[in-house]
Amino acid sequence: MIKVLFVCLGNICRSPLAEGVFKKMTSEAGLSDKILCDSAGTAGYHTGELPDRRTIKIARQHGIELDHLARKLKPQDLTEFDYILAMDKSNMEDILKLKSKTTETRAEIFLFRFFDDDQQNGDVPDPYYGNMEDFELVYKISLRCSEAFLRYLKERHHLQHYGYRTFDKS
Repeated sequence: MIKVLFVCLGNICRSPLAEGVFKKMTSEAGLSDKILCDSAGTAGYHTGELPDRRTIKIARQHGIELDHLARKLKPQDLTEFDYILAMDKSNMEDILKLKSKTTETRAEIFLFRFFDDDQQNGDVPDPYYGNMEDFELVYKISLRCSEAFLRYLKERHHLQHYGYRTFDKS
């Protein structure tokens, strides 16, 4: 089982949306039994809460139901997950600080947008103080990055692809 963790600051906007997009994509590719995903935040501001209502709304508009409860990133995540995808450089710094204090890690850590041909290694903008268009932008970025990351996993881990269909890009 390949384990993937998406990480943002509070785990109520970007990372649960990316988790939802990727989870739906792996399900449609017939890879749910081979890839597990979750999300977390580098801060525990919203622990136990559902995603932001605007995140839930955007996800639903694209056929994704989010039921994730926010949680804070913990040291064990660095040993339990194979891949950790940070939404921005600040999150990446926090993950790397945690990694420096953890004796054993197995996770490979990337900026999520490392997998974005439009803006490789950029930040996924935090939509929290924005409007619905900002949340839609995060969805579109998550879609592009997830498609590329799934291709990466398929190639790297020689995963078979079972009836994958292209996501709604509207």
